[in-house]
Amino acid sequence: MAAQPVEYAVAIDQYLAAAHISPASQRVYRVTLNTWGWLLVGRTPPSGSSRRGAHSPVVLLARLDGEGAEATLREALARRALMIDRRTYEREVSILRNATHWWAARGWIGPEAQRALKGDMELRRETPGVLTTKTTEIDAAPLFRLRVPLREQTLWRLVYESAAPVEHLLALDVSDLDFGARRVRPKGGPRRADRIGWGERSAELLPLLTIGRAAGPLFLTERRAAGRVPTADVCPYTGRARLSVRRAAELFGAATRQTDPRGESWNLRDLRVAGRRERDAGAGAGARESR
Repeated sequence: MAAQPVEYAVAIDQYLAAAHISPASQRVYRVTLNTWGWLLVGRTPPSGSSRRGAHSPVVLLARLDGEGAEATLREALARRALMIDRRTYEREVSILRNATHWWAARGWIGPEAQRALKGDMELRRETPGVLTTKTTEIDAAPLFRLRVPLREQTLWRLVYESAAPVEHLLALDVSDLDFGARRVRPKGGPRRADRIGWGERSAELLPLLTIGRAAGPLFLTERRAAGRVPTADVCPYTGRARLSVRRAAELFGAATRQTDPRGESWNLRDLRVAGRRERDAGAGAGARESR
């Protein structure tokens, strides 16, 4: 039996070396497992063609073992579900499930990761909006008429108007915002978040959300942060923590059941897609008028 690896990337290598799958499938498995590596450390993985050849950050295999492993993996599952369609999500989870089963069978990790993956179907049923994606275009107008807290109003409008991934929006700090230009302030090096901009309604809501706060996370939880939360994720004025992707998805899913005649909930990704469609349609109309 091979020695227990320390790094997640080495565990991937050993799993694929033992897997009886074609070279093409091995490439797909490696890209997918590397993608999960980014998510396990709370970072956004590369997308599109940039996924090929991209290596995951240095991750210890212990991320999938022991106390905290189940919560870490559940958070990664929830974040990934907001980025991709349901079919792709289920395929990527299946690949991760196969790998963790192989690692656990060799005693390299405990049962925590498998428990989180086994509970994935329950999470899909019990947490509306986290893992479901509608196949038809949604009408956002009823959503914006709901009576919800200012935080939810602002986040949903920002998702819709910016068409940015929700994990990028939740990673923003108050100091990142250029209120006058209606965009994120560019920083030293190029980053995807620098391209985030918003429209008129978000421009009205954001100053209200951030009254009295010049720094710290833009979107906050209802309660004060626990002692283990990193300082960068705690508001210096209120002591509350940065809102997580999972919690944002839960709130959105529960609220949107009211707007669907069939009682189904939406995913924040659905709202992002709807906003992008409206923006593209507006740009197309503008181009037609200019001709």
